[in-house]
Amino acid sequence: MHIHILALNGVFDTGLSTILDTLSVANDLAGANSAFSTHFEVTIVGTRRHVRTSQGLSVPVVPATRCTYPDVVLIPALGAKMPETLRAALERRDVADAVELLRQWSDSGVLVGAACTGTFVLANTLLLNGQNATTSWWLAPLFRERYPLVTLEESRMVVGSSRFVTAGAALAHIDLALWLVRRSSPALAALTARFLVIEPRPSQAIFAIPDHLAHEDPLVERFERWARLRLADGFSLSGAASAAGTSERTLSRRLRAVLGKTPLSYFQDLRVERALHLLRTSSDSIDLIAAQVGYADGTTLRALLRRKIGRAVSELRIPY
Repeated sequence: MHIHILALNGVFDTGLSTILDTLSVANDLAGANSAFSTHFEVTIVGTRRHVRTSQGLSVPVVPATRCTYPDVVLIPALGAKMPETLRAALERRDVADAVELLRQWSDSGVLVGAACTGTFVLANTLLLNGQNATTSWWLAPLFRERYPLVTLEESRMVVGSSRFVTAGAALAHIDLALWLVRRSSPALAALTARFLVIEPRPSQAIFAIPDHLAHEDPLVERFERWARLRLADGFSLSGAASAAGTSERTLSRRLRAVLGKTPLSYFQDLRVERALHLLRTSSDSIDLIAAQVGYADGTTLRALLRRKIGRAVSELRIPY
């Protein structure tokens, strides 16, 4: 399988190296075991002759215009991590050139993948319109604002289809690379993950911090302030709307547009965030923690944690 890694100026160092290292380990393991016939031929390509990482390291790229079409192209993250710097980076000429290349490759049947802020470069092509995707969890509001026709599932670590694959934040680059290995050989992917000491990570939810979601919506902020003071109480949509100074319908519509959630769902996310903090920083029983975040008993909280982040309470506790 021939893979192009499209490196743009300011590429996230860890993202680029993680993809390269994961595929290299998979190749080494496949070469040492006759049971595997998979091999990944990797080329780092660029839209410019000279590319530097966000830490200033020089990247040896092959001009993309000189390369034959690959089977797969992967776009690592840009080093721009916050909305302001990312917006500016997406306006660059080299990004626009990358967008055109991605459209050409996709039209020819090339599988296109991206991770973290690289998903914004892919979404700029409009190829993700009508598709499901994920991105860096803290940039989900910005992604929804820019690409409203993409169905965003930011709690998922990897979202793949026959044409596109997107992965979440930062070290989700390794999940992106393993998804690609798994597509060729599930056994090789499992072995590679064990050598890299990586467990399956289907969700980003455990890492998400609701109040770090990058949005600039004052109505949502008012709702969040109200909610955080009432996590131990029952949820009231009318009370939330009144505190935010708006109608129930407007509050629901704004939460959906900015965060992709209902007010109740976001309220539950805040409860989960608080419960996780208490699980990791106290020795309180699960029943006591449940009461502090508004649930009648620990059984209900256990079920919510399992549904939201896919882990049991025993896996979330930090031993003292």
